[in-house]
Amino acid sequence: MDPIRLLIADDHQIIIDGIKSLLEDEDWLKVIGEAGNGRAVLDFLKVLTPDVILMDIDMPVLNGIEATKLIKEKFPHVKVIILSMHNESGLIKTLLKTGADGYVLKNADRSELLEAIKMVSGGKSYFSADVTRSLAVGDENPGSGFHKENKVADLTTREIEILKLIAEGYSNKEIGDKLFISHRTVDTHRTNLMKKLDVNNVAGIIRFAISNGFIS
Repeated sequence: MDPIRLLIADDHQIIIDGIKSLLEDEDWLKVIGEAGNGRAVLDFLKVLTPDVILMDIDMPVLNGIEATKLIKEKFPHVKVIILSMHNESGLIKTLLKTGADGYVLKNADRSELLEAIKMVSGGKSYFSADVTRSLAVGDENPGSGFHKENKVADLTTREIEILKLIAEGYSNKEIGDKLFISHRTVDTHRTNLMKKLDVNNVAGIIRFAISNGFIS
């Protein structure tokens, strides 16, 4: 099995070197490049294609938010994990809208970073626990448009099953395989869930799952 190819994007060389040193003993993972800004990331993708990009937010020339948006438009198969010190719910939601596959805080330990890379490269999403809590708390604030009201009673047993699996990061296909239904049926349930919960994306489903104790 070929190793997961990784690109590290950060405007501080000491951060890049530190991440590389954390990952150097993993034979299932190979760092194939590094970049100091978002434009350099896009230039790199014209030459080589990584499986996963670890993306800082605050970079010169082109920041991580804009770079992620452009990557997802031009190279949708490339996975992007945001690696940042920022934990504000508004910023996190902006990154999720760009299509980021994961969000890990820079105070994460080595094992969490490795787990995030494995999950995202496998088609799942990964968010640090503090990130998901920040999303949940941020959307319960007045004026945020999210009201913590119990909508569980409106959900069917099947919808609750799918809600939990979505919140745990499984794709439509994986959920279909687990529940022995087609991925199109899963997509229909996902759409119905969003309507019932009055959310617009997977982050909203995750917040509802956390707030109501479906996942920890």
